[in-house]
Amino acid sequence: MNKKTFIAAAAVVFSAASVFAQGKLNVMTTTEDLASIAREVGGDRVAVEAMARGYQDPHFVEAKPSFILKLQRADLLVAVGRELEIGWLPPLIQQSRNGKIQPGAAGYLDASLGATILEIPTGNITRAMGDVHPLGNPHYWMDPENGKRIGKELADKFLELRPGDRAVFEKQLASFTSRLDEAEKRWLAMMAPYKGTKMITYHRSFPNFAERFGLDIIGYVEPRPGIPPTPQHTLDLINEMKRQNIKLVLVEPYFDLKTPQAIGRDTGAQVLVMPPSVGGLKDVPDYFKLFDYDIALLIDAIKKSGAK
Repeated sequence: MNKKTFIAAAAVVFSAASVFAQGKLNVMTTTEDLASIAREVGGDRVAVEAMARGYQDPHFVEAKPSFILKLQRADLLVAVGRELEIGWLPPLIQQSRNGKIQPGAAGYLDASLGATILEIPTGNITRAMGDVHPLGNPHYWMDPENGKRIGKELADKFLELRPGDRAVFEKQLASFTSRLDEAEKRWLAMMAPYKGTKMITYHRSFPNFAERFGLDIIGYVEPRPGIPPTPQHTLDLINEMKRQNIKLVLVEPYFDLKTPQAIGRDTGAQVLVMPPSVGGLKDVPDYFKLFDYDIALLIDAIKKSGAK
């Protein structure tokens, strides 16, 4: 092959590769949890990137200029919804000037629409209540049943945007759902002996997880959502833990451990840093590993602490 022929052939290959890459659905998600499920359902027909890292508090994410550039190129934006991202996402969407991903447009998906949502408040909501979400607890992905519902919402949206890839998306969704069904059976069996275990958590990240696996969260290190612990609340919490003999305190990776560790010393409770999101720790790279890791960690802590 002479030099000119080689260059021409290379150009054709490069052009084909570029067309293939451009043919993928460009998906931006607000969290790594949504990104992990999107990759499962979209397979090689999607290119997915998350904005918030799993080790960050998803309520408070720095609105980086690089996010605007990525949103400008997105075909689809997937949000957790329930106002989780209300403090940082709306300006990014607006500044992207991408009509496809504006709320209400075909390229915007609120992943909570098909999920079971807990803790929807009733009555008047005031700032005195802390950062209460008026549309309910947004940490719904911590129930694998909701993971399946998110997968279905994503598959439906992918089909809407890329109807020619129907067979691929349907196959990917069926595989994801089947594997998650099997994994959930295993997780439920592992957690069955510890049903009813009482614990404290720092923030309200785990109600869906607790309900699915039969755990009892009796209090929070935060006196109200988003409000730092106060001395009086901490003392009340310690007294209640002693009264009920509670030996577990779960803390998300992005919170200060000073108060939880003080509570642990005073009550003899084990303080457990437990990620509620994919990417929260290096051992949690995807949605399946999130539950594998958290359940193994929790069972080990329950055994060591003698929690009931």
